[in-house]
Amino acid sequence: MKVSIIIPAYNEKRTLENLVDQINRIRLALEKEIIVVDDGSSDSTRALVKALEERGAVTACFHEQNQGKGAAVRTGLKKASGDIILIQDADLEYDPADYPKLIQPIIEKKTRVVYGSRILGKNKASYLRFYYGGRFLSLLANLLYGIHITDEPTCYKVLDAQLMKNLQLESRGFEFCPEVTAKVSRMGEKIVEVPISYRPRSIREGKKIRWTDGLIAIWTLFRYRKWKPGKRLQAVGSRGDS
Repeated sequence: MKVSIIIPAYNEKRTLENLVDQINRIRLALEKEIIVVDDGSSDSTRALVKALEERGAVTACFHEQNQGKGAAVRTGLKKASGDIILIQDADLEYDPADYPKLIQPIIEKKTRVVYGSRILGKNKASYLRFYYGGRFLSLLANLLYGIHITDEPTCYKVLDAQLMKNLQLESRGFEFCPEVTAKVSRMGEKIVEVPISYRPRSIREGKKIRWTDGLIAIWTLFRYRKWKPGKRLQAVGSRGDS
């Protein structure tokens, strides 16, 4: 088996190489491939991604213009050859050391969907508006879809590859996360959560999510309530930053 690790990257020159090195040091019970999608970065991230590809550390994809996290993930999916898809942010808020426990429930065929929960991990909370925003999205997802999760907006979404590709993802921005939650729930998939480590960063340090992305996430959860496999809706894009 193989896990495909997809990393959307937008202006992440300070953290990306360190992240890739950490991932390559992780020992897993299966093969891994790292796919980095430079989402139209305006700093030197693009050159760094090219250098990482030249040394064989990653598979690289490039957007000429910034399109958003969801668009970057969809581009990465086209390159993915693994049996499991793992989404990794490039900013080092999330620790690759958690990979073994994130993929184990799928390897053991206990589920096809695993979320890494910052809440179960009892980490230092994000800035209050991010913390309460995430808690609200989790409660809303539970209410609308009859599920029981603690961390809907977590970066760590790990899915069976065929399931991921069958979701027919449409989102371009950060609303990628609630789209995945809505669609796997509509398909009757069980979401298993495992506790993870988390080191939040501030907007000054480069955090890109804004309050408007929260509003779009709420709308996304509502709009996919009656989604069925094979049905496509016109996506509502959020800000383009990954």
